[in-house]
Amino acid sequence: MAKCPRCGAVLDWAELIEQMLTIEGVEEVLQDKGKFMETFESFVFKCPRCGEEFYGRNLSSKEAEKVFELLNEFKGSIDWENHKVKLRINSLLALETMLEGWDRKVRK
Repeated sequence: MAKCPRCGAVLDWAELIEQMLTIEGVEEVLQDKGKFMETFESFVFKCPRCGEEFYGRNLSSKEAEKVFELLNEFKGSIDWENHKVKLRINSLLALETMLEGWDRKVRK
C-alpha cells in the first residue's frame, strides 16, 4: 500500500485520486493510461496526516497502474459532480495482491 514518503502514513488511494480530480481535463487523463501515469508522476500530492507535499513519482508506479485499471474497470467509480471516488481502492488492491499470492502458491 502507498505510504507518505515524508511521515510514512498509509495513504488512501481514493483520497489521492480525489486530489487529482481538480486537474483541468482530468476525465481525458483518466481514460488514457500514458497520460494518467505522466500526470500522476508529476502531480504534487498533499499527505492528509502530516500536510507535507510530495510528487506522485515517489509512490509505487505499479500500484498507480492498478488504480488506473480499477477506475476504468468499474463504471461510475467517480462521482464527477462532487469530485469523489466511490471505490474502496485500497481494499481492492489488497484483495488483488492476496489473490496474486494465492495464484503463485497454487502454481507451485
